[in-house]
Amino acid sequence: MKQLTTYLPLFFLLLLGACKNAKTGSAAQLTDDALMDTVQRRTFNYFWEGAEPNSGLAPERIHMDGIYPEKDQNVITSGGSGFGIMAILSGIDRNYITREEGLARMEKIVSFLEKADRFHGAYPHWWYGDTGKVKPFGQKDNGGDLVETAFLIQGLLAVHQYYVNGSPQEQALAKRIDTLWRDVDWNFYRQGNQNVLYWHWSPEYGWAMDFPVHGYNECLIMYLLAAASPTHGVPASVYHEGWAQNGAIVEPHKVEDIELHLRYQGCEAGPLFWAHYSFLGLDPTHLKDEYCASYFDEMRNLTLVNRAYCIRNPKHYKGFGPDCWGLTASYSVNGYAAHMPNERDDQGVISPTAALSSIVYTPDYSLAVMRHLYDMGDKLFGPYGFYDAFSETENWYPKRYLAIDQGPIAVMIENYRTGLLWKLFMSHPDVQNGLQKLGFSTDK
Repeated sequence: MKQLTTYLPLFFLLLLGACKNAKTGSAAQLTDDALMDTVQRRTFNYFWEGAEPNSGLAPERIHMDGIYPEKDQNVITSGGSGFGIMAILSGIDRNYITREEGLARMEKIVSFLEKADRFHGAYPHWWYGDTGKVKPFGQKDNGGDLVETAFLIQGLLAVHQYYVNGSPQEQALAKRIDTLWRDVDWNFYRQGNQNVLYWHWSPEYGWAMDFPVHGYNECLIMYLLAAASPTHGVPASVYHEGWAQNGAIVEPHKVEDIELHLRYQGCEAGPLFWAHYSFLGLDPTHLKDEYCASYFDEMRNLTLVNRAYCIRNPKHYKGFGPDCWGLTASYSVNGYAAHMPNERDDQGVISPTAALSSIVYTPDYSLAVMRHLYDMGDKLFGPYGFYDAFSETENWYPKRYLAIDQGPIAVMIENYRTGLLWKLFMSHPDVQNGLQKLGFSTDK
């Protein structure tokens, strides 16, 4: 008995150590599908539980530390909300919430959008969630933002298709969404019928932002929707002369010994959100036109460039490697930055959305990152999924989220699993008309 008493404390110490080192809840114990579902469901909650209460839309940011230097916790984002409503659709389809709950939220969202500030039918980048009044993104950026509007409309058209053949209540909502879609005056944003689309217009400063949009970057979806509009559709020449610049968008080159076909604005290979935002609804799988023989292959290669650069890791940052890569625009150690695979724009910051939202292009490589980040525990994984960014070199792990980074994770995981959002968006007749008008093909 004395011997047993002597060894009991040692036994409990060993047991405690075993518990601390156990892999309970680790990625190793989860199948790929279970891991994806865990990440998708948590990320969905940003847009469900974390939504701004009056509008039902996505807050621009959620900081778990409660510190908002700009006191903007009630500011909501148009583009990020477009991503978010697509994430909610996937949540309905996966029974995270009931169809009735999802419909009630969508009705709240559409009611807000019908009354919120618009500028020739286009929405601003930000609103105050309690009033629907524009929150300036910058001094002269206090009006319509056509790019963010396109991200929102992309989501709304998917919602339209989800409900258009549903119950009378669902069909009524689809009709209201159709009105919002038809109200966007894409032609106005040509600034005097030029064959290019401008990003911004302000009722106070007019065209002072002066940002004509050329490719390639994240804005392909804007040109498609502008052409697809049944009420304010732009001619195909706007796409060919404005976006593609009469073929100048084609610029074959190699980065990290990987072939890219398109010219990327201001860089050889852009941040990975350029492979995500336009393709949350627009299915790149067999998409091609006269400027790109395969948008899927191009976006996959853009992802592979990003991964290869991080593995090469020329600046010798801690943690970078085959299971920890992904450079894109996100929070950064010194604010916010568009991280890219080059030594000028690489700050040693990994943004989980980069690799995870590329799961449709590089599933095995993206899942390896997902498992690694999940195993890093609660310093990276919180109530709304993976936090926005981190740096092992700087020992920097902010528990903060951005809507525009969370949304693509949930949407692209769903597209990889079922193609749901691609199927919905691509089924809209206006989208098909726009693709045909611009000379796109989706044939295998």
